[in-house]
Amino acid sequence: MHMELNSGWVLRQAGKESGMPFSVPNDVHSVLLSEGQIKDPYWRDREASLDWVHENEWVIERTVQVEEGLDGPVYLTLSEVDCHAEVSVNGALVGVCENAFLRYDFEVSEHLVSGENKIEILFLSNSKVAAAKADAFPFAVPFVEWNCRLPHYNFLRKTQCDAGWDWNIALSPIGVYGGVSLRAGNAVRFDDVKLTQHHENGRVRLDFEAYFLADSVGNVPLKVEIDGKVVEQSVAFYPGQSSARVSIEIDDPKLWWPAGHGEQHLYDAEITLGGECRTMRVGLREVELVCDKDDVGQRFAFRVNGREIFMRGANWIPADALPARSTPEAVRDLLTSAIEANMNMIRVWGGGRYEPDWFYEMCSEMGLMVWQDFMFACNIYPAADRDWLALIREEAKQQVRRLSAHACIGLWCGDNELVGALGWFDECKQDRDKYLAMYDRLNHALEEVVLDEKIDVPWWPSSPSVGPLNFDDGWHDDTSGDMHFWDVWHSAKDFEHYRTVRPRFCSEFGFQSFPSNRVVESFTEAEDRNVSSSVMDVHQRNVGGNSRIVETLARYFRFPESFGDMTYQSQISQALAMKTAIEFWRANKPRCMGTLYWQLNDTWPVASWASLEYGGGWKLFHYAAKEFFSPVLVTAQPDEATGEIVLYAVNDTPVPAEISVNLRRVDVGGEVSEASSFDAKVPTDKAIEVTRLSAASLSETEFLHFDWSDKSGEHSGENEFLPKRPKEYEFQTPEIECTVSDNGDVTLVSDRPALYVTYDHGGDDIYSQNCVTLLPGVPKTLKKLRKRRSHLPASKPSVRSLMS
Repeated sequence: MHMELNSGWVLRQAGKESGMPFSVPNDVHSVLLSEGQIKDPYWRDREASLDWVHENEWVIERTVQVEEGLDGPVYLTLSEVDCHAEVSVNGALVGVCENAFLRYDFEVSEHLVSGENKIEILFLSNSKVAAAKADAFPFAVPFVEWNCRLPHYNFLRKTQCDAGWDWNIALSPIGVYGGVSLRAGNAVRFDDVKLTQHHENGRVRLDFEAYFLADSVGNVPLKVEIDGKVVEQSVAFYPGQSSARVSIEIDDPKLWWPAGHGEQHLYDAEITLGGECRTMRVGLREVELVCDKDDVGQRFAFRVNGREIFMRGANWIPADALPARSTPEAVRDLLTSAIEANMNMIRVWGGGRYEPDWFYEMCSEMGLMVWQDFMFACNIYPAADRDWLALIREEAKQQVRRLSAHACIGLWCGDNELVGALGWFDECKQDRDKYLAMYDRLNHALEEVVLDEKIDVPWWPSSPSVGPLNFDDGWHDDTSGDMHFWDVWHSAKDFEHYRTVRPRFCSEFGFQSFPSNRVVESFTEAEDRNVSSSVMDVHQRNVGGNSRIVETLARYFRFPESFGDMTYQSQISQALAMKTAIEFWRANKPRCMGTLYWQLNDTWPVASWASLEYGGGWKLFHYAAKEFFSPVLVTAQPDEATGEIVLYAVNDTPVPAEISVNLRRVDVGGEVSEASSFDAKVPTDKAIEVTRLSAASLSETEFLHFDWSDKSGEHSGENEFLPKRPKEYEFQTPEIECTVSDNGDVTLVSDRPALYVTYDHGGDDIYSQNCVTLLPGVPKTLKKLRKRRSHLPASKPSVRSLMS
């Protein structure tokens, strides 16, 4: 028997009688909102007024009919219970949950009766449990107070950003995000399947390891089916935990490749143990992390199926601060936008959650590799507690096994910025050895799980990290390992400062902008729409963030005249910052072999580093990312030593590219002069220099514009280089003619040079490009690719440019 119990629950506040319908997966806030018990948490400054939700205890309960004559033990299985909860059957306590990242299996046979049975889950107050655990610990364990409005959540095994972050609202949701079921009638309880791949001589051996629990002695059939092959064997079982392995060889494998490098072929596999069956989609690939020493330091590059691949992508945070809104439809839209922006990797960041299986299935289908953090971020954690550490080992083991079958998983990383956190707190500074030893216990436990499970995915201790057992500064060392580079944002340095470092792999860096006016209107009254209003401050979680956005605008652009212009121009600034960094680092291939910017998405309507604003709309940054992440790119970079403008070409495709490059000088007054043309053969292993231009080749009123394409037209693009900051040019207000075709394509023509031209900023239509440079009299067509679904009212399309 396998009985799903995901529907039919009733939610009520502990101690109260009245309830409301609750289905799994779900969270308490979302149900209260749908039932009219609370109002929109994201509206204006409503957040703190809802603290009573996480400060109270809540109950979900339901009844289930059980027939007589069930053979063997009966298990109540729960996954992703957030976070501390007591589980009862017919009034008897059967188990306690204390980790949202674990699956729990409670044996409930002796508490069941024939007929109707009542199951109850009592959710304790996360915030109260966190405070109690901190008080009970033998010494202080500091947390990031400047990020987390709710204290001590480093003692809880739940999504860390639920306590707030420098981009997140602090709601501390409660609920069940996995599933609930009763399992009985089988000789063994089938718990997990682990898959490992062994590639050799053009063949792949797949090892399927089935993990199970038994309370008696006997035999059970184990069967695996994949690619038309069936292997079946009888497995002996004994009381306790055990496992059995089945191996299958694929003789002529169809390999899985990251996006842009080949097909994402997936095999359907079915594993049956006794009466329980698991299905999975398997992609055959070999992933290596290349960390060889070189004349610079130590490399950091991903090799997939024997090919080194430059990773282009972003960091992923939870799709919504309300877990119930993180639906497959909403997530697919975000991941589709990542692929449309030429990404091939995302990093599931350690302050969020391990995502559901369907998330990784989507990534595998799309060719998005996943850098997977364990769920620890920016804090000190209580690893001196043996029981807590044992809980972590079980969490890691379950998650590593669960995700082992997904082709997209490219790396297991121990944490986010925990090494750096050792230097953030007074307690650690005064006794670093103690806190370093505690960190090492945690990190070593995670490493042991990954190594002991013998999975086919590389391990990396922390991000950023110079390397294993190295606790130096990964923020500023660009010679080895992966790097987080935050000097431009947090230290308010110029965008050009990105060109002072050449990371081996930059896994975090970013610059903020405001969301579109359409999103701002969704959480504000008209009087709130000022960058220094109290409501805009609430929707900016990084201290001083709005001021930094505005101050940076003044460095690069003429100051905007209205709030609407301010939000739009902030997105230009954000796009320019990321373009400066990423094009320079791509021009340093193969020294640099990956850039994952912070961050892809938002969890609620907020000013942030995201390229996709809340709801999934494309900021100008995301349109810019589509261009600067083009597989074949030509970029212009200043040579500080000579003052020359150097054009580099980089090719991230699997085969060499032959391209033609055309350069022109553009005067802000309107005159366009063809400069020169070049042909270039661009290899796959490194960026090459195409040509050099003297600084004198452009007058004070000119900038450089260039385009490129290969013979097939598959790889083409445009770019520009401004020797000075935009505000230092006397751009004139353009007159832009806009024509919309019956199929939604938009054609724009300008009477003079116009930068950062967009149509329907913040709208739901996704175009082939939408942050473009227009040259006088040269039409440019924005092809409509798709229309997104949105919860926001439709916007009125209009054309914007830097000077309009």
